[in-house]
Amino acid sequence: MRRTMAKQGSRQWWMVLAVFFVAVAESLAQEQPSAVKTEGRLGQPIRRIVISIPDRKLALIENGEVLKVYPIAVGASQSPSPRGEFRVANRIERPTYYAPGKAVGPGAGNPLGTRWLGLSLKGYGIHGTNEPRSIGKRASHGCIRMRNADVEELFEIVRVGDAVELHGTRTAEIAQIFAPPQILASTPAPAAPVIVAAAVGR
Repeated sequence: MRRTMAKQGSRQWWMVLAVFFVAVAESLAQEQPSAVKTEGRLGQPIRRIVISIPDRKLALIENGEVLKVYPIAVGASQSPSPRGEFRVANRIERPTYYAPGKAVGPGAGNPLGTRWLGLSLKGYGIHGTNEPRSIGKRASHGCIRMRNADVEELFEIVRVGDAVELHGTRTAEIAQIFAPPQILASTPAPAAPVIVAAAVGR
């Protein structure tokens, strides 16, 4: 009887220890991924895509520094581009264009061009175009159009989760980002003194 009770007590003790070790292991397992995730966030650059609708330009900003400014086309007056803060939701190479009753696969006739950067606002994105002459105008259905070469360059840098800001007015920050570079007027060189030689008559 005593031996049976001792065995039961020993089993209960081992069960308590096992439960304790499992709890510790689970706790460590939950902490490690979050530590890795935080470290990954800290190591990544802070990247923003800033779009000025009035200027029809897009700036790629990384860690507070403007890396590049691109010309774009924005929404036409009857289909304006949205305003606000969004995120890059997806990235698609050689996208297919879908419209009611039709689909246009990748190729020269695709209205989305060669790349698509979808926004967190469904149905809107930054993409290429098969109408490069529309760049610099209010011409799209609300999306941001870029030249195919430009959007391909941007596509290689931008990642899902990057911030995208669409501004409808020119704030002080927007004016600073998109202000044309100031050209210093060169000071004209002083005119050389005119020497008049007096004719000496004999």
